[in-house]
Amino acid sequence: MHQHIETLYQTAAKSQRKIIGLMSGTSLDGLDIALCTVTGEGLNTEVVLERFTTLSYHDDFRSRVRSVFSKRAVDLQTVTLLNPWIGQEHGRMVNECLALWQIPHTEIDVIASHGQTIFHCPSRQHNDNRWGNATLQLGDGDHLAVTTGITTISDFRQKHIAAGGEGAPLAVYGDFLLFSSSAENRIMLNIGGIANLTWLPKSQDATAVFSSDIGPGNTIMDAYIQQHFPGLLYDEGAKVAASGKVSAELLMALQQDPFFALDFPKTSGPEVFNLDYLARAQQDSATQDLAPADVMATLNRFSAEMIIRAIQQSCQGQNCTIYASGGGIHNPLLMEQLAAALPHNRLTTTAELAINPDAKEAVLFAVLANECLVGGKQPFSNAREGIPAVTMGKISFAD
Repeated sequence: MHQHIETLYQTAAKSQRKIIGLMSGTSLDGLDIALCTVTGEGLNTEVVLERFTTLSYHDDFRSRVRSVFSKRAVDLQTVTLLNPWIGQEHGRMVNECLALWQIPHTEIDVIASHGQTIFHCPSRQHNDNRWGNATLQLGDGDHLAVTTGITTISDFRQKHIAAGGEGAPLAVYGDFLLFSSSAENRIMLNIGGIANLTWLPKSQDATAVFSSDIGPGNTIMDAYIQQHFPGLLYDEGAKVAASGKVSAELLMALQQDPFFALDFPKTSGPEVFNLDYLARAQQDSATQDLAPADVMATLNRFSAEMIIRAIQQSCQGQNCTIYASGGGIHNPLLMEQLAAALPHNRLTTTAELAINPDAKEAVLFAVLANECLVGGKQPFSNAREGIPAVTMGKISFAD
């Protein structure tokens, strides 16, 4: 038996594992780093979030990634060079974080790395019957493992596609294992660049569970702020949006994409919902002369309306508790609109479930890595809703 396989075996046999979950989203604000102690597997999984931080990306990192992010025509050499470089940068950031926490690398069993999505392309989006679903995340696991000296599990989305899924949302696996409850119907709502939700009925019937992208969360708002307010990455405190007035004409035009009429589950990304999408909607609604604050107010309402519609479609009149996470929870105007439109559903955050809402996505990838190591005894799937029963992640050793 190779020593690496033996080490994996010993790690899997532990009563608990120290796993660092990494998440880098479409906002490109920074790398979420969550140190988790994970016990058990399957529905017996328990997670304690020991440490969490987000290390901000430097401007050079953002610039390099944005040169290829969500663009069909890019420089292939840049994509090729970015893949190892992002892995090395993420490894460097993990090393920096462990040094700040004064935790030796030898205490960490594995790193779970999502990587950096640069293009998400389900078949419904590319509409070319020669191809299937596809997605691409950069940040090579081998380079991350070598840089940190820690075994790394990465590239989770490819197995999902290989088994017939769209590669997203993957949160449903961790949501079901960690947050299912017989006491209440739950919606796990993540408002990142793209908003998505997982429906967890209190029946805990796996065949009733589903997860889906909803539409834009923060992605168009962030891009618009960066374009019109130099030096800002996002609308902090929704100050710009709150100072504007919603345009009914632009709001209606924004809601016309065929994506919104599709049944759950479905996936999308900034490849669809971007500044070009906004420009077309403004042209269609003759609202090109709107003040920036009014555009932001409308974009904020657009994200809220699509989330509200998706939650109502999921609950179908049943009472449920909405546990929100992601950057959108820090947008007070967005959250106020959700609460006002959903008075019969309690809106809170995953902090109530002992998971920092900013850390949730990184924690869920730590759970997927734990399932790769010790899971499989209670396979979770719902083929009807595009949730294949698969073990995800590719293992990279440090030498």
